[in-house]
Amino acid sequence: MASARRSSLRTSPVSDPKLLDDHRFRALLPDEEWGRLPLAIWRRFSKRVADGNSVVYVGEVEEAWSSRLGWWLAQAARLIGGPLPTGTETRVPMIVTVTEDAASGGQIWTRICARRDGFPQVIHSAKRFAGPTGLEEYVGFGISMALRIAVEHEALVFHSVGYALQVGRLRLPLQVGRLRLPLSVWLTPGDLTVTHSDLGGGDFRFTLEIIHPRFGRLIRQSAVFREASL
Repeated sequence: MASARRSSLRTSPVSDPKLLDDHRFRALLPDEEWGRLPLAIWRRFSKRVADGNSVVYVGEVEEAWSSRLGWWLAQAARLIGGPLPTGTETRVPMIVTVTEDAASGGQIWTRICARRDGFPQVIHSAKRFAGPTGLEEYVGFGISMALRIAVEHEALVFHSVGYALQVGRLRLPLQVGRLRLPLSVWLTPGDLTVTHSDLGGGDFRFTLEIIHPRFGRLIRQSAVFREASL
């Protein structure tokens, strides 16, 4: 497990009960499903920080795999900002920061994955509480992915349920002037699933998997994290 260093980031204290007032994720699930989550996951996804502040998680990649087609897909995705993991190294540090973004009413997620040679890969995306399912991931260049969340085996799971190209200015909260054009399944990487499972003792596992309806599993990455104490 990688260790966190002190930095100038404005991060939230992990034990402040006042921060556990974010009901945006909880509102997307029935009460009985939310109640099946372990307390540690409930706390992580109920934490709201002030605008511009961040929560930092430090960890290590334990599994990284891609098929030949998955590798080419990740390289091609660099044209829209590189939202997919491009490496297959394991036992390398990984850092995730979640920053509150009042302008969009959502969160900015930044993932930094180290490499043994060269600069780390940096992936940016924004989770917005909008779209047909109430939650979408925006990766830039107008590309967004609608997400549906569920509780499976006491883990919080995010499933992609469609991709879209957004055209026009985004003016929240009214979203005036934005046109959403659904993308054909043949123009998308397939079904993306992200699983957040608690391991106890403050650790949790974050697993990303992409499965294409015709070509099968393309990409899988798993890392274990712990919230940084800064």
